[in-house]
Amino acid sequence: MIIKEIIQIGNPILNRKSKFVAKIHSEDAQRVIKNLTDSMRFHNLIGIAASQIGEKFRIFVTEVRKTKYRNLKKDQLRIYINPKIIWSSKKQVVICEGCGSVAYAKLFAPVKRPEKIIIEAFDENGNKFKLKAGGMLGRVIQHEYDHLDGVEFTEKITDMRKTMSLGEYKKMASIK
Repeated sequence: MIIKEIIQIGNPILNRKSKFVAKIHSEDAQRVIKNLTDSMRFHNLIGIAASQIGEKFRIFVTEVRKTKYRNLKKDQLRIYINPKIIWSSKKQVVICEGCGSVAYAKLFAPVKRPEKIIIEAFDENGNKFKLKAGGMLGRVIQHEYDHLDGVEFTEKITDMRKTMSLGEYKKMASIK
């Protein structure tokens, strides 16, 4: 198990577009998938993109589950290689987001995103899949997808006055 430190906002690595993975079965790609999964779980995140651990590949992983922040409906570990969002709903919703790359997930703010999406990607075995997602999974996919294009959630904050600390977010989350 190799746990990678999460790269923090301000580091130019987070602003770069990730590169297409030409060989999914390569040792490098498989190493990145393993490091992403181990690092996501260790840092108590529900998604993480390769750029957040200093890798250049278009890969991210998600695993929506109970964390120290929220008790979320569990979803399986999912690997997304060379993903592409092929459809987004017209309906948009505003939800508070945090990020391991922004103050180590201790800052949350409202972000507006499509309520549902359809994504196409390859899994760790090279199998192409299509997934329709909404709720927290849809939100996490869009958030991690942005990382692959060098976009941080802070660029999409809808109201800076509603930015909050982890402590305030926990209070707000427990009300719901």
